[in-house]
Parts: sequence; structure tokens; C-alpha cells
Amino acid sequence: MRARLAQFLITALSYLPLPQVQVIGRCVAHLVAGFSPRFRQRIQDNLHHSKIAESYQSEAKLVKQSIAHIGMGAAELSIAWCREPDDIMRLVQACEGWEHIETAQARGEGLLLVTPHLGNYDIAGRYVSQRLPCPLTAMYRPPKLAWLEPVMNQGRVRDKGKTAPATPAGVRQIMKALRAGEATVILPDQVPSQGDGVWAPFFSRPAYTMTLVPRLATMKGVTTLFFYGHRLPKGEGFVIKVRPLPTPFTGDKEHDAALMNQIIESLIREAPEQYLWSYNRYKKPAGVQPPPATC
Repeated sequence: MRARLAQFLITALSYLPLPQVQVIGRCVAHLVAGFSPRFRQRIQDNLHHSKIAESYQSEAKLVKQSIAHIGMGAAELSIAWCREPDDIMRLVQACEGWEHIETAQARGEGLLLVTPHLGNYDIAGRYVSQRLPCPLTAMYRPPKLAWLEPVMNQGRVRDKGKTAPATPAGVRQIMKALRAGEATVILPDQVPSQGDGVWAPFFSRPAYTMTLVPRLATMKGVTTLFFYGHRLPKGEGFVIKVRPLPTPFTGDKEHDAALMNQIIESLIREAPEQYLWSYNRYKKPAGVQPPPATC
């Protein structure tokens, strides 16, 4: 029953124009921030420790902008999960760096596409999936609300999309797809479970960081690219930005995790207001030893 109700509400929201969807998202997010001090405080703390803001005034402004963008991103999921491919393509005004994808495809290599929680990663993923001649498999972590999972999966398997859970079986599915010259999407800034990560600096603070992305990136015949969907102002749509891996991963877990976090930081600095600062990036997973003092 919950899944059907959620599907109905999400589908109804998706029929609205993008500017109206974003207004609804902003309003809901500011209401949540008003009634949930913990939600707002985490955003403030994460932004403060990142030292992205140049002053107290700019930090306060970034907090407000972040709340608005978190709300817009949540509401935009209705569009990402429900609209037809042509509608998604029309929302994207430009794509910077698509030539990196074409070069990898010309070599017959698998595509490891890495996108942090920045801008709208679901719409960006659907855009990329629609343009690719091969299937794209998105790795996901099941949501805490179990009834939301079928709604989410139904939206993400549109076009040529597939999904793979963040489990050993899902990793094997991803590796098989890459070896076949297909594409996969992974969000690198989710906190992994014990044994699947190492401590590495993220905005100068130790964060338990996944090792899966560097491990997949060092597979033979795989090209690693970072990308995100930059949200344009006033409901004008999105620009997809694709970036090549600036420095190869080495196979050393600590080094590679730190390098990956540095790349993510550089992308966040391009649009800091669009990052998911409400996420508890610095939590310690169950069973994991605290970070070393030198981290």
C-alpha cells in the first residue's frame, strides 16, 4: 500500500514543470529545517568544517542555499524516476566532456562513471544512459524505507538502465558489465560497511571511504570518469559535466582513497551549494576502528 501511494504521489509530482517541482522542494526543505534542528545543524557543521565559505556571512548564505538545493534534489527525483527519455534529454542544456566517453568507447573499454552527491545525479545518470549505446548499471544502497525501493528501482531501470545492490553479488555484476565493455555508475561518497573502506581525509577530516571505486578503476580495459549534473538557476535545467581521472589510482588503498576524496572535493568546490551537506559523511560504521591520529 505504501509503495503504491508513494508511486502515485511521485508520479503526480513529475507531471509538473521543473520550476514548480523545484519550488515545492525548496519549501518542503525549509520547513524540515525549521522543525528539525538536527538536520540544519549537520549542514552547518559540515559546511563549517569544510572551510569552503570565506566568512561567517557567506557560510550562513551557503547553509540556506544548501537546504534549498537538498529540497530541489529530493523533489526532482520524481522527474528522474518517472519521465520519459526525451523529457530528460530536454532538461539537459549542455554536456561538457562527452568526448572522454566517446574516446573510451572507441577503445572498447568499460566505463566506470563516478558521481558524488552533487547537483542531480539521477537525472545526469539517465541522460548518460540514454546517450550510451550500451547498458548502464547503477549501484545503489537499499533505502531505509523498504517500501521506497521498488519505486526507486522502477525509475532507474528505464532506458537501458540496470541496477545492482551494494553487495558482493552486486559488485560481481558490476565487474562483469565492465569486462563486457558496458558502463556503470557509482556514488563514491557513501560511507561503506566494515571491511569495504579505509580512513582518508575529506575536507581535512577523517572519513571512512570506500575502496571499491579505485579497485574497479584499476581493472584492465576500464576508463574512469567523474561526472555530475549541475543545476542551473530558475528552473532552466542542467548541465552535465564529465571529468577525466586526473591521476591514476595506484592500488594502494589509503593513497587511492585520499586521491578519490581530493577529486570529489574539487568537484564540490565548483558548486558547493549543490552538495548534500546533510549527509553524515564522517560517521564510524559498526565494527570499524576509529581513525588513526595521522589521518
